[in-house]
Amino acid sequence: MSSAAVSSAEPAVLPGAEAWSSPGSGSWADVGVLVLHGFTGTPQGVRGWAESLAAHGLAVSVPRLPGHGTRWQDLQRTRWQDWFGEAERALTDLQQRCSTVFVAGLSVGGALTLRLAETHPEIAGIVTVNASLATRRPEARLLPLVRWIVPSFPGVVGDIKKPGVTEVGYPRLPLHAVHSLSRLWALTRADLGRIGCPVLAFRSVVDHVVEPVSGELLVAGVRAGGAPVEERVLAESYHVATLDNDAPAIMDGTWEFIRRVSSR
Repeated sequence: MSSAAVSSAEPAVLPGAEAWSSPGSGSWADVGVLVLHGFTGTPQGVRGWAESLAAHGLAVSVPRLPGHGTRWQDLQRTRWQDWFGEAERALTDLQQRCSTVFVAGLSVGGALTLRLAETHPEIAGIVTVNASLATRRPEARLLPLVRWIVPSFPGVVGDIKKPGVTEVGYPRLPLHAVHSLSRLWALTRADLGRIGCPVLAFRSVVDHVVEPVSGELLVAGVRAGGAPVEERVLAESYHVATLDNDAPAIMDGTWEFIRRVSSR
């Protein structure tokens, strides 16, 4: 088969959904940051956050997780191991180039961030924004059955308070992938006490996607293991806070956190 035929079979990436990276420069080039986007979202949702860190000279990597940034049907065919595998691959790449590496993530990207910290104790520190770890929605109990009958539900992208700001992502939630996400949640919740690095957790007061229980579980679980965790509340943003009114506070807070932890 010709390379042209292979290329034509590959799904087109949505404009703005491409992976992004910066090699780092100056005195901070040896410090890397892996930034992970959310479920059904794309690197566009965390691009500004990543660029703000790169502006300080940090080496930054924002991978596009498998199944994301093309069609929701592509995400339906993936599982949490695929997303975690890509995040781990990007982490390894940064570690080969940097002596110190941090991980940051939004929503399910936050869950992946926590899972990486649980399984990679060499990570220097992590930052999460509205990390997703659980749901108490009644309909979630029907998911194991409903996913075989209904392929998708209406999507959750674009939960942003700031007028005129949009998020690139899917209009549908593929239910097989959502069911796999619940498995990631369970594993991550069970191992929160294994995290040994400092944690900075941002949480929106009003979030129409991730319920408060996720933030409660994160803080309690990490503290139970003895790792330092700081929670900062975002009063002017909804779920996609990295594109919302509090984005500057997230950017500045993340940079200050990395500087402080790195100085140790």
